[in-house]
Amino acid sequence: MMRPVGFPLLLLLAVKCGVFFVSSESFLHDEVSALAAFKRAILEDPLSVLSDWNTLDGDPCNWTGVICSKPQNHVISLNISSSSLKGFLAPELRSLSSLQQLILRNNSFLGTIPKQIGMLKSLTVLDLSLNRLTGSIPPELGDLTSITKINLQSNGLTGNIPPELGKLKNLIELRLSRNRLKGSIPGSSNLSFFYGMFSSRNNITGLCQSSQLKAGDFSYNFFVGKIPPCLKYLPRSSFQGNCFQDGYSVLQRSSQLCRGGSAKSQGVARETSKQYHEGNKHQNLQQPVWLLILEITTGVLVVVFLTTGAVTAVKSCKLKTSVKIPWTRTMTWKDEIAISIDNEMLKNVSRLTRQELEVACEDFSNIIGSSPDSIVYKGTMKDGPEIAVISLCISKDQWTGYLEFFFQSKVVDLARLNHETTAKLLGYCKESDPFSRMLVFEYASNGTLYEHLHYGDGCQLSWLRRMKIAIGVARGLKYLHTELQPPFPIPELNSTAVYLTEDFSPKLVDFESWKMIFSKSGKNSGYITGGGSFHGYVDSLEQLNMDVQGNTHAFGVLLLELISGRPRFCKDRGYLVDWALKYLQNPEEKSKLIDPELENVKSDDIDVICSVVSLCIEPDPSKRPSMQIITAMLENGIDLSAAALLKESPLAWAELALSS
Repeated sequence: MMRPVGFPLLLLLAVKCGVFFVSSESFLHDEVSALAAFKRAILEDPLSVLSDWNTLDGDPCNWTGVICSKPQNHVISLNISSSSLKGFLAPELRSLSSLQQLILRNNSFLGTIPKQIGMLKSLTVLDLSLNRLTGSIPPELGDLTSITKINLQSNGLTGNIPPELGKLKNLIELRLSRNRLKGSIPGSSNLSFFYGMFSSRNNITGLCQSSQLKAGDFSYNFFVGKIPPCLKYLPRSSFQGNCFQDGYSVLQRSSQLCRGGSAKSQGVARETSKQYHEGNKHQNLQQPVWLLILEITTGVLVVVFLTTGAVTAVKSCKLKTSVKIPWTRTMTWKDEIAISIDNEMLKNVSRLTRQELEVACEDFSNIIGSSPDSIVYKGTMKDGPEIAVISLCISKDQWTGYLEFFFQSKVVDLARLNHETTAKLLGYCKESDPFSRMLVFEYASNGTLYEHLHYGDGCQLSWLRRMKIAIGVARGLKYLHTELQPPFPIPELNSTAVYLTEDFSPKLVDFESWKMIFSKSGKNSGYITGGGSFHGYVDSLEQLNMDVQGNTHAFGVLLLELISGRPRFCKDRGYLVDWALKYLQNPEEKSKLIDPELENVKSDDIDVICSVVSLCIEPDPSKRPSMQIITAMLENGIDLSAAALLKESPLAWAELALSS
């Protein structure tokens, strides 16, 4: 009698275990798909941080920035900070249902915060600070029942603080500073409070409901009205730089800035929202399954029809190449893009053959650098100049009409640079057999500034040479920002973008722009007309201005790196700017910023450099001076004349003679 009873029970147990096993596998598959969607939404990964994200192996637990739980192997942390990533936040992150930490600070994420993040019920830390996010804060973040820390500071967020954030009973830290948020801070209570702890929860609204809130920063926005009494236990500096009209607040904006800033934030929000939703329709609300199937079926038929038409058009076109390319993401037939390329774009730029470059680079054996996207060769042309050849790593099958247009437009853009402090583009190579796309720059033989500061012989970079490099880089940025129209900001300005010649003169190299050829850019939502003009592609003036101001900030960090010998960031010491602030704010301790191994350091130079750095790293971008002003300050304040150097040190004068 026991066997008939026991067998069904064992069978039932096995079925249940099997069900659970299948469910777990499906769950992990959803997480891999979510991470794959996150990677697809990245436009630029210059440091190749996501190069080991191979979705084919099905196990994300060993990917950079991903931490899994044991033994369930669910993703519990996604931490990719300070990695120079540029792209959008994928709504598919909602499938990471076990995620406890989402930390993407100090990158260049664009667009809005997906409301689907509010579905991450296990999330305890959300850190999206120091990015370029725009739009409003989704009210759905109020559904993050486990959240303890939210950090959205230093973005371009607009709109009001959602009162739904008051539902976060476990919230301990909320940082919203340095955005363009407006309206009043939600929160009211007629009850007494003591350091955020209330005796009753009746008639409490907004953030006053967050009884566990211990740290908050609302500074440098455009908040109006009065500070909720329940939040006055926070330091007054947490509310400065706003438009409050009560006696408690300090250091508020002027009335003129309050009126202008609020209006500007609304305009920027509308424009950004328009551009973002036009170029990122894949972030719409999830469609019903039957409608999705119908749309995919229809899309396939339309794609076949349009592809046939495009092939016919290509055969009948002699002067221009018409290409029908799909978006690089999973999209519908409505998101296809038509591009017509003008073959005359490069007529004023030198075109070199692959054979010429192969001979110059010794059969492409002299490799001086490489990345997943490119290989850099060193060579010598027949007429004498040394060259650096960047060969793009991509096959003919992967090359699209959009990539061809982007390659050609970047060649034209780089070719217009003509200054002693910028690396000169000597030409390009474009061949079909074998498929080749190469850029040829003049070669700076002394490596990068980063290599000399952190890996080379630091004594080679004396104080004199560092001052010459500082002024040289400033002059280069002045040229790029003020003498070119439109301006030409360096996408990633740091010590690795500064190359040095034999006499340690700086050369700014814009390698990040051509790396964007490989980015799955969301900007290809426009088209090129028959005349060659491209609509919907060029960055807005607002974005261009942000990039220029970003260069100014990066130059300030570069100066700190130059005089201190410390990297921008390291795990042991944190961010260079954070370390330097305490010395910049105390005139008597400025000398502690200087690399202790440096000799012949002039105190007057230190004062000038520190003044410039303080202006460049001003948190409010609109208050940062132009590079024209910065360059004048350095040139007028730092005396590199022979007479001044001889007075300071005979050895320094001799060094000047050798380096000139």
